[in-house]
Amino acid sequence: MKIYPFLETHGITYERYDHPPVFTCADVNRLVPDLPGQKTKNLFVCDNKGKRHFLVTVPDEKSVDLKSLGEALGAKRLRLASADRLARHLKLEPGSVTLLGAMNDMDGQVGVVIDQAIWNADALQCHPLVNTATLVISLKGIRDFLAATGHVPTVLDVPAQ
Repeated sequence: MKIYPFLETHGITYERYDHPPVFTCADVNRLVPDLPGQKTKNLFVCDNKGKRHFLVTVPDEKSVDLKSLGEALGAKRLRLASADRLARHLKLEPGSVTLLGAMNDMDGQVGVVIDQAIWNADALQCHPLVNTATLVISLKGIRDFLAATGHVPTVLDVPAQ
């Protein structure tokens, strides 16, 4: 499924900004002009047995303590999921992990975890499933998006390192 028709079908408005490919938050800070909304960092993680998967969205400057996050979620030994798992569950490539990837989890196999600071922002910056553009979407738009995908987010103060 394509992101733009999905957003339009669900009445979710956005501002689009094209830019060179970015793979890290440092790339974003270097190559993307200042945009409105909260910059985000997104991690796709799984438990030690690879049975539970989570898409975690935090402010871009936050370093996540995966051990403590796993404890908070009742998941043992969280680790970054492989590129294969990322492609299988969210149909994304490394460097393009985004909250908007939840639209590709049609079976509801991926839990969405959002940092409290993100949940309080006016708007978020999100990749539109590729790392060559950034969309700015209002928090209401993000909430509508998650509802449309069937994902009820776990909102918590994601533990930092």
